[in-house]
Amino acid sequence: MSPEAQVLMVVSWIVLIKAIQCALWPRLTTVLGEFAYPAAYPLSILLFGAASWYLALLHLPVQAALLPFAALAAYALWRREYTVEEFKRFAHWDAVFLVFFTSMLLFRFVNPTISFAEKFMDHAFLASIMREPVVPPLDPWFAGGTLDIYYYMGYWTPGALGITAGVPSSVVFNLGLPTVLGAAAVMAYATGRLLVPKAAWIPLLIFPLVNPAFLWEALSGTPMQTLLWNSTRVIDGTINEYTMFSFLWGDLHPHVLGIFGQFLLIFLLCYALTRWEGLGRNARIGLVACTAVSLGSIPPINSWDVLLYAPLVVVAGLLIWRRHGDPLFLVAVPPLSIALYAPYYLQFAGAGVEGAGLVTAPTDPVQFLLVHGFFLAVLYAASARDVLARPWLLGAPAILGLAGYVAAGIAALPLAAILSRRRLSPIDLLCAAGLVIVIICEFFYLKDNMGGVYYRLNSVFKCYSVAWILLGTGVLLMLGERIAGTGLVDRVAGKRKHALAAVAALALLIAPLAIDLDFGYASRSLDGLAWLQTQHPGDAAAIAWLQAEEGSLILVEAVGGDYTHAGRVSAFTGIPTVLGQPFHEQMWRSDWDAISKRKADVQAIYENPTECLALMEKYGATILYVGDLEEETYQINLPADGLMPVYNAAGVTVYERT
Repeated sequence: MSPEAQVLMVVSWIVLIKAIQCALWPRLTTVLGEFAYPAAYPLSILLFGAASWYLALLHLPVQAALLPFAALAAYALWRREYTVEEFKRFAHWDAVFLVFFTSMLLFRFVNPTISFAEKFMDHAFLASIMREPVVPPLDPWFAGGTLDIYYYMGYWTPGALGITAGVPSSVVFNLGLPTVLGAAAVMAYATGRLLVPKAAWIPLLIFPLVNPAFLWEALSGTPMQTLLWNSTRVIDGTINEYTMFSFLWGDLHPHVLGIFGQFLLIFLLCYALTRWEGLGRNARIGLVACTAVSLGSIPPINSWDVLLYAPLVVVAGLLIWRRHGDPLFLVAVPPLSIALYAPYYLQFAGAGVEGAGLVTAPTDPVQFLLVHGFFLAVLYAASARDVLARPWLLGAPAILGLAGYVAAGIAALPLAAILSRRRLSPIDLLCAAGLVIVIICEFFYLKDNMGGVYYRLNSVFKCYSVAWILLGTGVLLMLGERIAGTGLVDRVAGKRKHALAAVAALALLIAPLAIDLDFGYASRSLDGLAWLQTQHPGDAAAIAWLQAEEGSLILVEAVGGDYTHAGRVSAFTGIPTVLGQPFHEQMWRSDWDAISKRKADVQAIYENPTECLALMEKYGATILYVGDLEEETYQINLPADGLMPVYNAAGVTVYERT
C-alpha cells in the first residue's frame, strides 16, 4: 500500500468525521450553547454508528447513514448557519482534536502492526463487520455463530465509517484510536472550559499522565517497552491499565474504544449539574436526549462501563431533582438510553459473567498506592481541612484497616471527607465516583472464565480503567481550581499562553517519533498488515488474494493457542473460520464441549481424508487453507478428490470444496 494511498485514506476519514460533526453542531447550539461545537464530535460519531447499525438491521446499506447528516447540513446551509466567523471562533476546538488525533496517528504510524495482545481479535471483529455488515455481525472465529455474544458496537462504528470513507480494515484499525483520542480530548477540554475556564487545559493532562509504578520502574532503569508493561501489572493477579498506556499499547479494544464516550458523558453530567437551572424546557429535553445517546452507547461498546456510569447518572439526576425540583433528567435518561439500543439488547446472548463473588485477598496497600498514589496524594491534601474540622471521619478508614482492608481504608478517608461536605460539586462527584469504584473492587468481583489467581483480573482491569478517568479528571480539575485561585494563570499574558499551547502541541506531535515504541517491527505505515510482507510473505500474499474474494465464505485454518499466530487468516480477512482462538470463544460462549469438538474436527479435516469433505460441509466451509502453520500443526493428508487448488504461491495452497 503506497504512502500516497494512505494519505488519501486519512484525508477521506478526516473529511467524513468533520462532515458529520459540522452537520450536527448547529442543531446542538440551543442545548449546549458554546459547547455545541465540541460535543458534536463524539455525538456525531455515536449517532452515525447507531444509524448505520439500524440500517444494517433493516438490510439497508450502512453508507445511507450519511443521509440524515446531509439533510442536517442542507438545513444549516439554508439557514446560513455556517459562516467564516463562526468557524474561526471555534478553531481552538478543531485544533485540540487535530493535535491529539495526529499525535496518536503518528504513534500508530510508528507501530501499526496487528500482531500481538488482543489485536488479532480486534481486527477479526472489525474485518468481519466491514466484509459483511450484517446485524448481528458474523463471528470470524466460530463459523455459523454471530457476535451477539460480545459487545461489538465499538468495532461496528469505525467499521461503518471505514466502509463509507472507502478505507480498508487494516488502515481503519490504525485510524480508530486517533479518532477516539481526538474526540476524548475535545470533551476533556470542554469539561475544563466549563468548570475551570482559567485552567481549561488541565484535564488534558489525563492523557499523558502515568501512575507512580511507571516512575518507580523508570527510576529503576527499566527499558521503556518493559516499563510500560510492568507499570500495568502492579497488583498481583490483575491488570491496572491507565489511559496513556491503553492508547500506546494500541489494542483497538472495547475498554479503549469507549473512552471518548466516557468523556462525553462526564461533560454532559457536569453541564447538567451546572447549567440545568438556566435551561428552558426544550433545552432540558435536548440535554436529556444527548445524555441518553451517550449513556445508551456505553453498553454496546463496553458493557462493563455501564455498571459504573449508570449509577453515576442516577446520582446526578437525584442531585438535579433535589436542587432544582425537576425530576426530568432522572426519570427520562435511563429509559431513553435503553430504548435507543433495545433491539441490540434483545439480541444479546453473552455468557461471560456468572454473577458476583467476594474478594478473598485484599490488595497490598503498597501496590495500591503504586497505582492510585498520585490522585490520593492530592485528595488527602484537599481533605486535610475536613479531617481537622471533623475528626470522626477517621473512623471509616480505621475500621476498614483493622478489618484487614487497608487499601480500601486508604481510599475511604478522602471519600468520607467529600461526602461530609454539604454540597457535592461536579468535581467532588467525579472524585467520589472513582473512589467508590476502587473501594468496591476490594470487596467484590464479577465471575468470569479466568479463575485461579486471576479470578478478579477482568474486574480490576475494567473498573480501574474507568476509575482512572473519573479520579484523574476530578483531581486534575481540583488542581485547576487551585491554580486558577492563585492568580498565576492571569499573570500569563495572551501571547505567552498561545506560545505555551504551541509548545505543548509540538511536544505531542514529536513524542511518537522520539519514543521507541515500534516493538521491533519498524513498519512505518498505517497498514496494520504491512509487517506480514517481511515476516510471513506467503500468508501476506494469500490473505491479500482472499480479501479480494467476494461472497459469503467460510474457511478452515489451523487451530492453535490464543495470543499466537493462530487464527490469523480469519483475523486478517474477516472470513469466518471453523474455530479461531479457543480460549477467546470459551470466554464468550462458556461451552467448552462445542469448542473442543470443533478443534478435533479441524484436525480431522487436515489429517483424515475420509472425513475431510463431510466435516467441511458440516460447517459450511468452502475454503481450506494450507500454509506453514498448518504444515507445522497437522500431518496433512487430504482427499484426492473434492478439493480443487485455487491458489498456490509462496508455500501456501488454498483449496476450494467442489
